[in-house]
Amino acid sequence: MGMKKLINDPGTVVADALRGIEAAHPGTLKVDHTNRLIVRGDAPRPGKVAVISGGGSGHEPLHGGFVGPGMLDAAVCGEVFTSPTPDQVLAALQAVDSGEGTLMIVKNYTGDVMNFEMAGELAAADGIEVTSVVVADDVAVTDSLYTAGRRGVGGTVVVEKIAGAAAEAGRSLAEVTALAQRTADAARSMGLALTSCTVPAAGRPTFDLADDEIELGIGIHGEPGRSREKLAPVHDLAARLVNPILDDLDFTGAPVIVICNGMGGTPLIELYGLYAEVSDLLAARGVQIARNLVGNYITSLEMAGASITLVKADSELLDYWDAPVSTTGLRW
Repeated sequence: MGMKKLINDPGTVVADALRGIEAAHPGTLKVDHTNRLIVRGDAPRPGKVAVISGGGSGHEPLHGGFVGPGMLDAAVCGEVFTSPTPDQVLAALQAVDSGEGTLMIVKNYTGDVMNFEMAGELAAADGIEVTSVVVADDVAVTDSLYTAGRRGVGGTVVVEKIAGAAAEAGRSLAEVTALAQRTADAARSMGLALTSCTVPAAGRPTFDLADDEIELGIGIHGEPGRSREKLAPVHDLAARLVNPILDDLDFTGAPVIVICNGMGGTPLIELYGLYAEVSDLLAARGVQIARNLVGNYITSLEMAGASITLVKADSELLDYWDAPVSTTGLRW
């Protein structure tokens, strides 16, 4: 049996989604269909540093769902699980340029890093000041099929929120960049998959898992993780996610932001059950949860699974986390 998805054609998935975003949010968001950009409706904002991000589609609400006041000025949409081109990123840099400079937030995947860097160089040649921060928070593996070094995953959401709030508050490009880097350095994540996902262009699952198996340390594109293990109660699986994070960075003595993230196909009732276990584990290890999110924030199409992200914060980072945000994927 072929794949079952609400699509017209595998080749038009991203284009059709962008048409839907434009229809659903007129005035709030602008969509550049030629370059496949989602841009804040009032961009460029005079006197404000711009913040952009992007990558392959299929991880929604990342990144397009985080475009709006208090977060991103634009998101660049590659094909599903495929890096956007330098020309796309350059178009985004030009679309949001207010003369105050632009920060690019880039997940650590080889294609993303290379193409955003190239676009930044092209923009600089045109007189646009550009900085970048690379997010590499996945503790599961050091190198992977798509990266040199750690992958960028759930910590990206927190970096985008804090950098966006700082830019909204009128901070300079250097200050916004420094805050984004601090946040990225303080973030650690770990995920697992209960099922694979199916990329529309491939038409079949990326990998196979038996009914009683999980993939521990999975990447957001279906990359292999640390190990393939037997399914266990959520109490045990929570420890398999949390302990490697705590072993990698000391989170005691500071307020911590926690994201209990679904990979696209996991119901909230299960995510809240996972968060209950994570909360207990962190309390037992002396980690103070200051803020949390539970839900789907960086997904892998319809993959069933979850990831945990911890960010070691301080009062300044928490203030920017708490600052108002109005996007389709995050709002308070």
